[in-house]
Amino acid sequence: MYNIEELKDRLLSELKEIAEDLGVKNFKKLSKQDLIYKILDQQAVTPPEKLPKKIKQTPSAATPEETTAPENTTSTPAAPVAAEAPAVEATPAPAAEAAPTPAPAKAAPAKAAPAPAKAAPAARKPAKPAAARTESQPQLFVPAKAPAKDHGPQQRERVQPRRDNVEQATAEPRAERSEPRAEQPQRQERPEQQQRNDNQQRNENQQRNENQSRNDNREQRPERNENRNDNRQDNREPRDFNRSDNRGGDNNQRRPNQINASTSNFKEFDGIIINEGVLELMQDGYGFLRSTHYNYLASPDDIYVSPSQIKLFGLKTGDTVKGQIRPPKEGEKYFALLKVETVNGRTTEEIRDRIPFQHLTPLFPDERLKLTGRPSQLSTRILDLFAPIGKGQRGMIVAQPKTGKTVLLKEIANAISENHPEVYLMILLIDERPEEVTDMARSVKAEVIASTFDETAERHVKVSSIVLDKAKRMVECGHDVVILLDSITRLARAYNTVVPSSGKILSGGVDANALHKPKRFFGAARNVENGGSLTIIATALIDTGSKMDEVIFEEFKGTGNMELQLDRKLANKRVYPAIDVPASGTRREDLLMDRDELNRVWILRKYMSDMNAIEAMEFLKDRMTGTKSNEEFLISMNS
Repeated sequence: MYNIEELKDRLLSELKEIAEDLGVKNFKKLSKQDLIYKILDQQAVTPPEKLPKKIKQTPSAATPEETTAPENTTSTPAAPVAAEAPAVEATPAPAAEAAPTPAPAKAAPAKAAPAPAKAAPAARKPAKPAAARTESQPQLFVPAKAPAKDHGPQQRERVQPRRDNVEQATAEPRAERSEPRAEQPQRQERPEQQQRNDNQQRNENQQRNENQSRNDNREQRPERNENRNDNRQDNREPRDFNRSDNRGGDNNQRRPNQINASTSNFKEFDGIIINEGVLELMQDGYGFLRSTHYNYLASPDDIYVSPSQIKLFGLKTGDTVKGQIRPPKEGEKYFALLKVETVNGRTTEEIRDRIPFQHLTPLFPDERLKLTGRPSQLSTRILDLFAPIGKGQRGMIVAQPKTGKTVLLKEIANAISENHPEVYLMILLIDERPEEVTDMARSVKAEVIASTFDETAERHVKVSSIVLDKAKRMVECGHDVVILLDSITRLARAYNTVVPSSGKILSGGVDANALHKPKRFFGAARNVENGGSLTIIATALIDTGSKMDEVIFEEFKGTGNMELQLDRKLANKRVYPAIDVPASGTRREDLLMDRDELNRVWILRKYMSDMNAIEAMEFLKDRMTGTKSNEEFLISMNS
């Protein structure tokens, strides 16, 4: 068997003979380095008994660089050449044809060493055209050939005077001439030869790397696809990237590190980040999870949901989806949802068979929302006593301008959040001032969604619709939801602006079809049989000087089952809360209050029936200020 060192010392022609004996396929176009590796691979798979015998290495292949050593330093006259030429022609011609390589030309000076000193330069002169490999004078190759059996000893005798000049004093002139011939080519020709060898080796390495990368790409392409599908790209070894991306350059060697870093960064966050949002479906079937920080409108924080996930889990617009997400890949714009964990606080198996909201059975409110708790909060205590609110209530706060309706909504929201933490509370502010939005968000423990007056009517409509859809989806899953809307009059104005014209205009400039969707919003409040409720407390503006506001109020009048009226006369006298107690009340309040409490409230109403709004509020403030709760106040009525 051949080892790699033996193969490197041989010529390309000998390597091809060895490859042919071993049966290597397609070896003729390979470079020397690739051919050596092919031979070694073929030897490894061939049984030892079938290996051919070793081919002996020709001596001329050992030192191919030194053949041109004497050609630049000879400066002998032409006369000895002519005199010595007939003597050399006696060498047989077939021997010269058998060795076409220029290496044997070095043997001529060594053979002529025992001859007289005059004959030595004559024998070296013909070596110049032999080293140049010209075919114009073929007879000059004949004297350059000497018997092959004397080549090795004579070469050693020629090198010996260079190493030790003392032992051969008789051959001193010849040694002096041979030293510059041996040293000068080393200085001049060896860097060029090394440069050619380096270029050849670099090209061979580059070709071998390309061949290996192509083979490895064919073998590893299925594995890479499986790794991508299974999100296990970190299990790949670095050599896979080097083989697939290496093309023989230093710049390409840096590229696998960059790919490893980028893929590891993406893989590092896949499935680790958990986020949630409200789903909004698009016409093409896919959807986005909108963020509450942007009032459920389009934003950079949106999370893409694929159509397959929407169909698999039966998702609808308004569903609050929580799950694992991944960062956007190259060319993508949004985060993507990887795995759905919960929908509206329920598992995916629980929501699969949910009943749509429009098919749920509405009932009167039968569970009371407790608004008391702080003795100093007279507004909520009066509201809880004369106009109680239950789960599923559809209440309307009829208010004139500057009567404190926003402050009253804030107190109601704080009371519900303190006494009923199981209720999901949302405050929807439409066409309000920005400073009121900030104050509401900072003073209430609830989700505040707002669209200020400087926004378009389309934005008002879109925000309100997605809030309503979210509330419906939560009710379908059995949750109790409370929406505090300020105000429904502004919302109806926005719908009137957005709705296409039907040609039927009511008084005040209200389109006949403009109030349909606001009524659907307000009418969605209901107590649902077998769990779940949607409570909506909305404010309606009156006495604003606008005919449209009066028409809108007339359309909504009587649609609610709880009404609370605020009086501007009380607000002008700075009597707060400015509640008109005789005009306020709740339908079927007997379902929310026990009989003893209900009887005492009726007695109190009879007592205040002859009073106007100012007298009734002053009477209640005087009597309720000295008590800590409504129960204590009702008990104190006996005295």
